Amino acid sequence: MKLRLLLVLLLALALKPCLAAVPADWTTPVPPFKISGNLYYVGSRDLASYLIVTPSGNILINANLESSPALIRASVEQLGFHWADTKILLSSQAHYDHAAGAAQILKETHAQHLVMDGDVDVIRSGGATDFDPSLPHFAPTRVDRILHDNEAVTLGGTTIIAHKTAGHTKGCTTWTMQTKDAGRTLNVVIVGGWGANPGVRFVPVQGKPASYPTIAADFDHAFATLAALPVDIFLGAHGLYFDLLPKLARLPAEGPAVWIDPQGYHRALTEHEATYRKELALQQSGKITP
Repeated sequence: MKLRLLLVLLLALALKPCLAAVPADWTTPVPPFKISGNLYYVGSRDLASYLIVTPSGNILINANLESSPALIRASVEQLGFHWADTKILLSSQAHYDHAAGAAQILKETHAQHLVMDGDVDVIRSGGATDFDPSLPHFAPTRVDRILHDNEAVTLGGTTIIAHKTAGHTKGCTTWTMQTKDAGRTLNVVIVGGWGANPGVRFVPVQGKPASYPTIAADFDHAFATLAALPVDIFLGAHGLYFDLLPKLARLPAEGPAVWIDPQGYHRALTEHEATYRKELALQQSGKITP
């Protein structure tokens, strides 16, 4: 009995650093809410999940952490929708904080899993084939349909466009759609990712190759794509991308207009591209070694 207790304590100590690495805002829920038209927020304080409701079933964007499906399901049901009506699961990127919950969601809902081409192998391997070996792995997950740049996903009269904005991952995906509210048609942009994790190399550095051969070209393409998108409603895979919490604080006084933020979108895009260009220049000069 003492030996078993000791083993449990040792296991808990071993897991503690991993658990501590998950920010509280990734697992803390916020009350779900309507953003615009048939688009709803069903994520946590920072890991964003989006529900698109249609007469033919619903689309869910982002499964998030392995622990997230219960939170997402509770949010969907709190809004009055049925979890079993989830017909399509999409993702912003093939990292554990956006895709680790996918296997459980697919098991519970039997939804079709659609993934951008560059991320398919990583999803199927549960992160084992990611170019960044520092990231945690997750349950390998089936892929039912492989998407390509600018491909449309349509269900129940709603169409979402998948834009391949690779760099953060090889298949990082920015989603766009249109909603209708009070007679207005609004352009929605859900940014998949626009930066690199620490240690990622954009170019060969001191004998080490780039993290993957086309990463710099992919980031260049991603920023050009993001700059050209029409945007009214600015959203993203993380709440931090689009100031989710400050905007939620303003929501009672200002209403849904807080999500309409093209200026904030372009400001954030400019800042992230500048950060990337600076890091790229430093790596090219050999002044830093990721």
